[in-house]
Amino acid sequence: MKARSVLVTGAAHRVGASIVKLLHEQGANIVLHYRNSKSAAQAIADELNIKREGSVVLLAADLSDPQAYAQLVEAAVDCFGGLDVLVNNASSFYPTPVLETTLAQWDDLMSSNLKAPFFLAQAASHHLAKNKGCIINIVDIHADKPLKGHPVYCMAKAGLVMMTKALAKELGPSIRVNAVAPGAILWPEGMEAEIKSEIMERTALKRKGHPDDIAKAVLFLVHDADYMTGQIMAIDGGRSLNL
Repeated sequence: MKARSVLVTGAAHRVGASIVKLLHEQGANIVLHYRNSKSAAQAIADELNIKREGSVVLLAADLSDPQAYAQLVEAAVDCFGGLDVLVNNASSFYPTPVLETTLAQWDDLMSSNLKAPFFLAQAASHHLAKNKGCIINIVDIHADKPLKGHPVYCMAKAGLVMMTKALAKELGPSIRVNAVAPGAILWPEGMEAEIKSEIMERTALKRKGHPDDIAKAVLFLVHDADYMTGQIMAIDGGRSLNL
């Protein structure tokens, strides 16, 4: 990973932050995208830049703005003189009961989970191809089996799964495109203890995972999966066996 340039979207918190820290630990230069979480993003950058000066750069962008895609990619390329990896991690997640879903919610969930990854991939493809780079999309095990109360989110992630496969065909052989599908990694805010217990009971490993588990999968797909493209890795402790 030494001297590779990696753009990670939505990377100020949670899974995105873990991906940034692990890839940086392995030698990558990081372009850390955030939307509103400037203080959290800055804290990560400060921590990592102490370890390796100038190795993490922050870029703010609202990915619901169509003009942001090319601007973000070009700014990322300018930071380190190229781009080797795009990690599409930014995502909105909240319930949308069918009879209550608004157009604004539809647009937000489809934009963050599907439109932005596609047009970021489009904008980055020329730069990634020059470096035989790769794209990693963060999807969800519920792209295959829907999560009750979250139809729009699940449809958007299902589209991102198909996009992963389609782009692998379209952009090969110069660019590999794969995805990671997390299971029970971080609990949504306000989830009841009884529901958490039920989910873990239906997971083969009887426990939830950690954001580092997703980061390790991303590292594998970037660094070790040279003959792998168009694939979806489920990191879910066996949860998808019992959906």
